[in-house]
Amino acid sequence: MTPPLPRNRNYRVLWSGMFLSELAGEVAYIAFPLLVLAHGGSATAVAGVAAVLAGARTLVSLPAGVLADRADRKRVMAATQGVRTVAMLSVAVSVLLGDCPLWQILLVAVVEGAAAGVFVPAENAALPQVVPEDVLPRALARNAARPFAALLIGPALAGFTFGLHEVLPFALNTSVLAVSFVALAVLHLPRRAAGPPAGGGAVTAAAPRPGGFGPLLRMRTVRATTAWIVGVNLAFHTLVVLVLVVSGEEHVAPGQMGLMMTCFGAGGLVGALIADRLHAAALSPGALVIGSTWVFAAVAVAMAYAPRGVPLGILLGVAATAMPVANTTVITCQLAAVPDGLRGRLSGLVALGSELAATAGPVTAGVLSAGTGDGSVRMLGAAGLLAVVAVGATLSPALRRLALPRPSGAPQPARS
Repeated sequence: MTPPLPRNRNYRVLWSGMFLSELAGEVAYIAFPLLVLAHGGSATAVAGVAAVLAGARTLVSLPAGVLADRADRKRVMAATQGVRTVAMLSVAVSVLLGDCPLWQILLVAVVEGAAAGVFVPAENAALPQVVPEDVLPRALARNAARPFAALLIGPALAGFTFGLHEVLPFALNTSVLAVSFVALAVLHLPRRAAGPPAGGGAVTAAAPRPGGFGPLLRMRTVRATTAWIVGVNLAFHTLVVLVLVVSGEEHVAPGQMGLMMTCFGAGGLVGALIADRLHAAALSPGALVIGSTWVFAAVAVAMAYAPRGVPLGILLGVAATAMPVANTTVITCQLAAVPDGLRGRLSGLVALGSELAATAGPVTAGVLSAGTGDGSVRMLGAAGLLAVVAVGATLSPALRRLALPRPSGAPQPARS
């Protein structure tokens, strides 16, 4: 019998391993550009490092999903953290010796991005192995707090430690990844399920063909929820970039801009805390997802007319509060509908869509900025994108009929 989450050792180990992985990623995302700039690197070099980190994650998304389904997930997670530890240690040693060339930074950025990209599908697919299906909403709500906590802590740690000495953020990353590796080494993953998903999905777990994504793409729930994820991510990344661009153009103080992003992280943490309570209230999953999408659109409209600075950040935090509620609902429904043998591929497919949307968001923001110099009109453009996604979600039968796993012992619906 699986213990409750607070006493579930394997869940705690898995949660901690992923949090440390995300924290290391946030530190690296800031520390690499700081290192390049400190040694006379150009803006092009900084952009190149950021592009390599993101590009490597994107390229490995689908193969990483296949690997998570075909290999031992614990070994995949431990191996990737070990590789990242060694790669980051090489940077720390080079910086300490006074010579860390750009080619080495780019090479390590490739390793960091690719290894992190391989780690995520294995971790996502392993979660249902350590918690029962009916506890998944609660576990995912707690997991939703991780990236926002890492976002609040990581950049600040990177900037503070770099200010003390260039080697410190990389030494910190090496230590964090090493601790994650050790934690994952003692993780126990129960034997993977061979039956149909507990959530009543139509697909059986009978050996999907190696490397095949066809069974996933034939599932209405997966198609609809993945399209929703891509649409919301595209529109939201467009909005966040526009908020920063417009704030800069209107001479918002750097301190206030930082506070705006703090509001974003704080809102996400609040959303993660209330997501489980909303699920426990037996609210319709479809209503939570569709309602959250309309909240995004409405808040984006309000942001177009809000005073720049902290008020804009507060609204951004309100939108971020709804994000974990919708995301945990969508991911829970996906995992409940998909058998264990396809969950790694599911995570890889979703990661690919999310990364492509995150890349297209700034491009879309650039197109909107080129079209008009009015900041309010630009943000209304992003609000329009969110409204399109909300309308599509409202009209989607698959999203309206989303179902969470049924708690153990709950009465089954009557059959005609």
